[in-house]
Amino acid sequence: MFKNIFTNSFGILFSRILGFIRDLLTASILGANIYSDIFFIAFKLPNLFRRIFAEGAFTQVFLPAFAKTRHKAVFSAHIFLVFLSIILLMTLLVNLVPELFTKALAVGFTPETIEIAAPFVAINFWYLPLIFAMTFLSGMLQYKHHFATTAFSTALLNLSLIAALLLSKDATQSETVYYLSYGVVIGGLLQLFAHIIAIKKMGLMKLVYGGFKHLRLKSSQIKAETKSFRNNFFPAMWGNSTAQVSAFLDTFLASFLVTGSISYLYYANRIFQLPLALFAIATSIALFPRVARYLRNKDEEKAILFLGRAFWFLAFILTASTITGIILAQEITWLLFQRGAFSAEDTINTTAVLQMYMVGLLPFGIQKLFALWLYAKEMQMKAAKIATLSLGVYVTFALLFIQPLGVAGLALASTLGGFVSFTFTIKAFGTQNFYTILRSKNMVYLLFGSVILIVVLLLLKGFLAPYIAA
Repeated sequence: MFKNIFTNSFGILFSRILGFIRDLLTASILGANIYSDIFFIAFKLPNLFRRIFAEGAFTQVFLPAFAKTRHKAVFSAHIFLVFLSIILLMTLLVNLVPELFTKALAVGFTPETIEIAAPFVAINFWYLPLIFAMTFLSGMLQYKHHFATTAFSTALLNLSLIAALLLSKDATQSETVYYLSYGVVIGGLLQLFAHIIAIKKMGLMKLVYGGFKHLRLKSSQIKAETKSFRNNFFPAMWGNSTAQVSAFLDTFLASFLVTGSISYLYYANRIFQLPLALFAIATSIALFPRVARYLRNKDEEKAILFLGRAFWFLAFILTASTITGIILAQEITWLLFQRGAFSAEDTINTTAVLQMYMVGLLPFGIQKLFALWLYAKEMQMKAAKIATLSLGVYVTFALLFIQPLGVAGLALASTLGGFVSFTFTIKAFGTQNFYTILRSKNMVYLLFGSVILIVVLLLLKGFLAPYIAA
């Protein structure tokens, strides 16, 4: 278990380091202004649909279904063609009327800004069909317990964007956004090619070819599996989409605030996502095939045992990350971004947003772990209801906090939604099961370690204060 977790974590860490270099260059070249807001809007739309259609819901439903079916090749080919057709039609529609989709994403933008942003939205959306094809191949690799290619592949996207930024060093800000947009598409192509190579090396190419070759003749044999897939996919899609709808609403509401607010959300969320992806998401990806297999074999005791081990691993790391992120938020933001066009005022604004996000790191991360239980047991509808409740809490508090707290209020509302999602996911997992995991001497070590860490970080903050002020 931990070997796969560390493989995922190391791959994600490598990708995130490159991602921070990318963000450092972006902050330095574009800063936090209308052009940075435009690029983040253009890149957010395909990422919104990617996380809804491709990575989240698709993988969570595809892996259990792929493991169960006796006609793996034909089943996977059918699912791939159906989804790719829908995504290609959506991509063509966005390219035909990009202004409409841009306006839907950033209503607060002026007509002139929407006109400037629309071509970038159209270019960036071609990333979606490429990344769906990659996710499909990634699901097959995960079934074979191969995680490294997917974990490291995001590095290719970041390398592409870094190259785009370096090439655009002497360009105007508008031209830089063009470079970045085409860099996104090239990065998607590189990610897809990496997965095709991995599929070939793992000996799965014959299965892929065979599925397309025999699809027409054997499609009647997979009717039950495809019907079950559809029934589970749509609740899973909604369950995964609520987090993305929340991010969409963040951008929507931030577009009414001062210029740069969308960028503050983006930069703070990038820092917040590092420990979340590095530990919580990496652990969930590595654990999901194993938990699904145990539950399919009706071995709940072993599944709970593995979830318990993963829980304490995450509890220690995410608690340390939360405390560090809250206490040293300004120092982290200053170190990463404050240079070039990114000012001291931008650091202060991003810090406020980051602190609000970090409060929710632990519940967000633990919720992702225990959500595996729901998806592995094909309780997608239950997960969707929990996600809907969490979204409702977010919307309510976002509207309440946006006026007094500004952009930081949106991050706080997201955190409160995360606490609600965590609470109801644990309830669905089983409160007694969760208490059984909690009854451990590890809790004493966790509390003691947290106190020591707080003291050390406060001393470090005092030591760094003169340098930040300077």
